[in-house]
Amino acid sequence: MKLTIEDKRLLEELCEQQGISHAKVLKLLETVQEYEFKDRRIGVYDALREILKSKTSPEQAQSS
Repeated sequence: MKLTIEDKRLLEELCEQQGISHAKVLKLLETVQEYEFKDRRIGVYDALREILKSKTSPEQAQSS
């Protein structure tokens, strides 16, 4: 997912304010985007659920 520098900064700021991982939010957005143009979006909720259940390591948060 391509975000501008300003968008990334804003996302990081909002995630920090809410106490959530910006890496996890980015992964959720990327997953939704992957399913966006499919004829059938079977599995999107399972994919999102798995991301929400996963633990995000500090390395993942820094790589975004």
